[in-house]
Amino acid sequence: MIATADKTLFMPEPASRVASSVDFTFYFVFGVSLFFFVILVALTIWFMFRYRARAGHEVEPSPSHNTGLELTWSILPALLLVMMFWCGFRGYMDMFVSSSNAYEILVEGQKWAWNFQYPNGYIDNELHIPVDREVTLTLTSTDVIHSVYVPAFRIKRDAVPGRYNKVTFVATMPGEYQLFCTEYCGTSHSDMLATVYVHAPGEFETWLEKASDIVGSLPPAEAGQVLYQKRGCTQCHSVDGKAGIGPTFLGIYERQGQMSDGTPIVADENYLRESILYPQAKIVAGYDPVMPTYQGRLKDEEITAIIAYLKTLR
Repeated sequence: MIATADKTLFMPEPASRVASSVDFTFYFVFGVSLFFFVILVALTIWFMFRYRARAGHEVEPSPSHNTGLELTWSILPALLLVMMFWCGFRGYMDMFVSSSNAYEILVEGQKWAWNFQYPNGYIDNELHIPVDREVTLTLTSTDVIHSVYVPAFRIKRDAVPGRYNKVTFVATMPGEYQLFCTEYCGTSHSDMLATVYVHAPGEFETWLEKASDIVGSLPPAEAGQVLYQKRGCTQCHSVDGKAGIGPTFLGIYERQGQMSDGTPIVADENYLRESILYPQAKIVAGYDPVMPTYQGRLKDEEITAIIAYLKTLR
């Protein structure tokens, strides 16, 4: 069930502590802009009629300057800009500076899925966090620039290859929220979605303990199916025979084919394992070398479970 709250005029439901600061800054800038827009347009229209060319009236020279007016239109906007900067800076620092007891989750973007790694090493493609606890997302990317955006939390931060970015927030409402990638990253950019699950007090720890033991709590093939769904395989490999960015998994076990250089291959256990750990070693003919490595991200027993699942797709 998607959590809901009172929506603002232009924003979705606020579900984090920093949301109020972001909303205030937005509406303050919007209100000031709208106020001066209305005044300037109204004065422009009035001047068009008040000072239009009319018979019997001669053009009079305008004064060189008006000190009071010039000071007004210089000082007042400057003060408003300082206020806007302060509001934005305060909200930015709230999202940038974390405390020592913040719960840190490593976020890795890749074409076209998210991986969220928790402190105990468990990796999921959906984000789970506890309510009313400070959470820090440490973001990076394996290929191109991606961007994490959760409208309900009012947070957005880029995931950049070769470096780390951070964003800190406190979720205030249990429920489910949508996470988007807001940096165009290729053909399946619009499908690079994830769900954020905010757990009620005490439920997050229970979920993490259960979710971390996929292989130990399920038969190998069933565990492999869960891993296939959670580790981003669905983004590129179908299980129904449909063409995708990568070869379909339907009937892949012991399938005969050839590499891009014409060398024949058979998709046995060793080939499947090598393709997971070293995907650039043997590229199937007709496909691009875009798969990232899962070396260090999947345990041996998890790879075995995935292969067991692939054997069932006949």
